[in-house]
Amino acid sequence: MSVQLGIPVLRLARNNDHGSAPRARPIGLPSALLDRFGRQATDMRLSVTDKCNLRCTYCMPADGLQWLPKQAVMTAEEIQRIVGIGVERLGVRELRITGGEPLVRPDLVDIIAVLRARHPQLPISMTTNGVGLEERAQALRQAGLTRINVSLDSLHEETFTQLTRRPFLGKVLAGVEEARAAGLGPVKINAVLMRGINDLEAPGLLEWALKRCFELRFIEQMPLDAQRGWSERGMITALEIRTLLSADFVLERDRRSRDGAPAERFEVRRRNADTGKASGGVLGTVGIIASVSEPFCADCRRTRITAEGKVMSCLFSREEFDLLGLLRSGAHDDELVRLWQDAMWVKPRAHGMDHAGLGSEEFVQPDRSMSAIGG
Repeated sequence: MSVQLGIPVLRLARNNDHGSAPRARPIGLPSALLDRFGRQATDMRLSVTDKCNLRCTYCMPADGLQWLPKQAVMTAEEIQRIVGIGVERLGVRELRITGGEPLVRPDLVDIIAVLRARHPQLPISMTTNGVGLEERAQALRQAGLTRINVSLDSLHEETFTQLTRRPFLGKVLAGVEEARAAGLGPVKINAVLMRGINDLEAPGLLEWALKRCFELRFIEQMPLDAQRGWSERGMITALEIRTLLSADFVLERDRRSRDGAPAERFEVRRRNADTGKASGGVLGTVGIIASVSEPFCADCRRTRITAEGKVMSCLFSREEFDLLGLLRSGAHDDELVRLWQDAMWVKPRAHGMDHAGLGSEEFVQPDRSMSAIGG
């Protein structure tokens, strides 16, 4: 259609993998990843593999999942092209490498080195379970990795093994220390509390992190497990986390703007056992990512690329757009830009729906688990 009376031209978005009806996206919008609700995605989460060497109970079954065939996963060159389009054409200002477990990819260091050479100012971080990090932290830093997030749910060997189904706590702790020594800071520690398993470890985890100047972030368990065993009643909420920590610490909301960050940050002070009041200065900060009970979807700035090159606008979206398939068909960068923009334009308001509420009757859990999406 033509432009008349200042009304923007509408172009139909491409059909997605589920074959649902396309929705219109105005032509003439800025070269950015905008959605219908005015949000702009500037934070790219890119999965380099769906494979993982742990079997965390809140993520995948004991026997693991069926991995993607090697030819389905993005090559190093395809990753470089997609990241380049995001940064140079679509306003991406931050890149997070995810998995599965990114450290299982043999060419990971080379991928980061090329991305750093092409984009010298781009912050490049990575989320990892820490297994194998001790051996590769220095190389990752030299390649250009900016900082690192390590998932660590327990400091006790038995509990760690129960949660991950692997006896690798020592490897993870050694990897965290090596990451700090390599300069991949501030090192962030991600912890998921499970009721009756590790929830009482919350104060101890925070004490451990504060002593080492790590930034601990508690993450509410989300319905992204392959076993589909999640329940809102069984989840440890942000309010419960704050209550658990308050036995030993006084938490005061950080006055700095979250600026689109998923974690609400709190300054931490010691609680005086006699008076119950704060004692001494600020020990550090702790973050709580309350995706379920206190959602922050209105300020979400993330776009996700799965290991096989599909755009997911939301962790809970059931719509995927095949960016890699279009790339492999010989498409020009302009076509890839349009498809990526189309994918983000139909981003849901919250939790894959038009309203927040993972416990609502309308919520439908996506087919993929977290490890297959890339956090």
